[in-house]
Amino acid sequence: MKPHHGGLILVFGILSLVICAPLGIVAWIMGSGDLKQIDAGTMDPSGRSLTSAGRICGIIATCLMALGVVAFIIAMAFGVLGAVLGHH
Repeated sequence: MKPHHGGLILVFGILSLVICAPLGIVAWIMGSGDLKQIDAGTMDPSGRSLTSAGRICGIIATCLMALGVVAFIIAMAFGVLGAVLGHH
């Protein structure tokens, strides 16, 4: 049986919320993969709670990052629009 990566996934998830949002994608993907292996019985199930928590943090950070990107694009569009309309 393979050892779990729950601690690492949780660290990535927390760091994605605090410092580096792209780590949320890593936590989400790694967490999903490990949970599938835990469910299949090929990975140590004692790390399920750490893995789940890290995956959830990763999902939240990824969603927040996506909202930030959308907000940035909208702000840039309004800025360009304001600049164009302001010169007429």
